Amino acid sequence: MASLLSTIIDHNQQFVENKTYEQYLTTKFPDKRMVIVTCMDTRLTELLPRAMNLRNGDAKVIKNAGAVVTHPFGSIMRSIIVAVYELNAQEILVVGHHDCGMIGLNASKVLEKAQQRGVSKEMIETLNHAGIDMNRFLRGFDNVQDSVMSSVRLIRNHPLLPKNLAVHGLIMHPETGMLDMIDSGYEWASESKA
Repeated sequence: MASLLSTIIDHNQQFVENKTYEQYLTTKFPDKRMVIVTCMDTRLTELLPRAMNLRNGDAKVIKNAGAVVTHPFGSIMRSIIVAVYELNAQEILVVGHHDCGMIGLNASKVLEKAQQRGVSKEMIETLNHAGIDMNRFLRGFDNVQDSVMSSVRLIRNHPLLPKNLAVHGLIMHPETGMLDMIDSGYEWASESKA
């Protein structure tokens, strides 16, 4: 029985030998000069780019659980800042989605499952004693619109980003790909120019 990894490696060898990669060749600069922060949900893997008319090379896409920017100096913000200053991105789109797994995520249930998979209760207690608030670290959100807007505000108000950067908030329907605009960043960016 082939392992998942061996199946991937076998496919990859054929992919390279057949030069299938040639159809995906592009540069590191996003052609549409945008960054998309979105969820890692499997339903969005192919749906989101197709629903947004994106091809390989059009956008920098940053994925995490819930499309949430949680820390102003975390890896998501670092990626956004690099995309703006080093890769010429001019707009940011935060795209959450309905029926997200982060809605109502319960830290205690996650930690219970971690213990069932071999993480000791002592380790969890050690992390808590070390000042890591596991309930905060593993919390989800109650409302996707509020979560998207929280991330939009954090990006818009970041001290290392230009105030006239357009940061938009959208929510996608994971079945149809339909986008609901929650907040267009154009008005905010134009007001910030003054």
